[in-house]
Amino acid sequence: MQATQQPINEVLRDVFGFDQFRGLQQSIVEHVVSGGDALVLMPTGAGKSLCYQIPSLVRDGVGVVISPLIALMQDQVDALTQLGVKASFLNSSQDAEASRAITLQLLAGELKLIYVAPERLLSPGFLAILERLQAGPGIALFAIDEAHCVSQWGHDFRPEYRQLTVLQERFPSIPRVALTATADAPTRSEIVERLSLESAEQFVSSFDRPNIRYRVLQKDGAKQQLEHFLEAEHSNDSGIVYCLSRKSVEDTAQWLKLRGWDAMPYHAGLSTEVRNAHQKRFLREEGVIMVATVAFGMGIDKPNVRFVAHLDLPKSMEGYYQETGRAGRDGLPANAWMVYGFGDVVNLRKMVDAGEASEDRKRVERQKLNALLGFCESTTCRHQGILRYFGESHPGLCANCDNCLEPVETWDATIEAQKALSCVYRTGQRFGVTHLIDVLMGKVTPTITQFNHDKVSTFGIGADLTQAQWSSIFRQLVAGGFLEADIALYGGLRLVDDAARPVLKGEQVVWMRKDTGYSKSKLAKSGFSKVAQRSFANPLEEALWQKLKAKRTELANEQGVPPYVIFHDSTLEEMIKTRPQSLAQLKGIGGVGQTKLERYGEQFIAVFKGEEAMRS
Repeated sequence: MQATQQPINEVLRDVFGFDQFRGLQQSIVEHVVSGGDALVLMPTGAGKSLCYQIPSLVRDGVGVVISPLIALMQDQVDALTQLGVKASFLNSSQDAEASRAITLQLLAGELKLIYVAPERLLSPGFLAILERLQAGPGIALFAIDEAHCVSQWGHDFRPEYRQLTVLQERFPSIPRVALTATADAPTRSEIVERLSLESAEQFVSSFDRPNIRYRVLQKDGAKQQLEHFLEAEHSNDSGIVYCLSRKSVEDTAQWLKLRGWDAMPYHAGLSTEVRNAHQKRFLREEGVIMVATVAFGMGIDKPNVRFVAHLDLPKSMEGYYQETGRAGRDGLPANAWMVYGFGDVVNLRKMVDAGEASEDRKRVERQKLNALLGFCESTTCRHQGILRYFGESHPGLCANCDNCLEPVETWDATIEAQKALSCVYRTGQRFGVTHLIDVLMGKVTPTITQFNHDKVSTFGIGADLTQAQWSSIFRQLVAGGFLEADIALYGGLRLVDDAARPVLKGEQVVWMRKDTGYSKSKLAKSGFSKVAQRSFANPLEEALWQKLKAKRTELANEQGVPPYVIFHDSTLEEMIKTRPQSLAQLKGIGGVGQTKLERYGEQFIAVFKGEEAMRS
């Protein structure tokens, strides 16, 4: 073990401005400081970065952080610089002169943290620099961020991550800490195997994000549903709207802009310059909505993303968990809102089956999609469902999801399920939902007469239900594993024999959830209304909030950094509660370290003194 320069609690207080560690942070920091390898699974917003930043500051040498996200390195370094930490990055966005200057700083021992992309780290030139660094100022640790990128089963697979075993081979005495916000048991095992972390201690925090409110709705005019949600709960907030296709991203962003929302598109089809510009705006401005494919988001550090909305079904529970986890990183209330329909299931199954992956991988992807579909149709606590998927139990009802706050009505749908399954069978197990519903409702269409489906025994036997009700029944039959979409038949449904047979024979009862609508009037009366809106005790506190935000934005603009790297929203809220009148009082607030106290303390205290003067 290296000689420590400063106790870890002092670094936590003086540099980061916090009185105590959260969760497993202290155990992880102590383990890594002592030279041990670690695998850290911790949800977004739980403070993973502290687990390698503090050991890098305490141990001799430089902490080397491997991150797959070139565009975000600058903001991570900006945040550390605000704390008084000497940090920099090396990536392809810099010219040769800038890279040379930073390399000289690194070798001279003038930095405590350096961020690099895996491609840069694996280059022979940089590996040679690391060897010189080890012989000189020293290497404190290697931090492998977003470690799930090593898994071929994951949604962010990066093949270069597989080569990071070179760290253990060439620098066996340097501790390694691999970190990720999401990894199910198979992915966790693959991280251990692929990164040679068999002897590493594993630290697995709870995956629960209690500040996030989950809500899943049936799709019924998705853009209008989204706008109702935004108007009711997030009229001035920053958030992310995820869509499955680039076209849907462009259409939704344009539609929102025409409706008066500050929305921007982000997808892989845009130029690097446009993507970087949009990402910079999102990170550095308030009230901006990013409409994106999954190309956007991994590693986003913006703590005050108040909502994540999905207009299409994600590909897996892991994807859903990681994408929704970008909301509420500051621990304040946030929304995870999603609408989906049967068409989403067909489209995703089609993408899986048409892909070039092996049959084994396709099978895993289908299982992941089925798990997410089951989550969507569930009538039980959403938080419990997510944790159960990741192998964790939940102590009780969360009181922070749609199913807990507005318990779902269920009904005995056995007869209707028999009608639907029988209709699939009688029509040859090759037609899609729209055609099947037309048959059940007794509609005479050219397609129905073409195939003589007006003559089958199930024609018209479901006329007592609406098209929306039948759509819900078919969707839940697919989610329950009674039916499956045959992509070779463009989404035509067929029976899953083992599951459907007992229902058709009357040997199994089928219970379903009653779907409810989503209207402005209903939302206004709902317990979901304004979940993430701040409510202050009086107009004076609201005015203080606006003044503090304005001061933060002013300071951020002067330095060209995002406002949250000055102070998080949670720090400003604590200031409002305590009304500090001196530097000593301000120092006791979470997030106010020594460097920030010296840089900004007087300016923020002046806001409170000005307010006191106005009142007297």
